[in-house]
Amino acid sequence: MNAIKKFSGYLWMLMAPLLILFLLYEANEKISHASAAVQSNVILQWVIILLVFTPICIGFFIFGKYASKGEYNQLPGSSEEL
Repeated sequence: MNAIKKFSGYLWMLMAPLLILFLLYEANEKISHASAAVQSNVILQWVIILLVFTPICIGFFIFGKYASKGEYNQLPGSSEEL
C-alpha cells in the first residue's frame, strides 16, 4: 500500500503543472477564437477559472510531494495517537 501511495504522490506532482498548462492552453484558445463583442467576458471568465484552480493545483503538488516522501505511511488510527 505504501508503494501505491508513493506512486500516486509522483502522479499528483506530475498532474498539477500539466493541469495548469492545459488550462492556460484552453484559455488562450478560447480567448483567441472569441469575437470582439464577447472577448472581455471570455477573458474575465478564464481569469476567474485560473485564479481558482491555481491554488488547488499547488495543493495537489504539495500533497504529492508529501506522499512521495512517505509522510502518509503511518497514519493514526485514533485521536489518542496524535
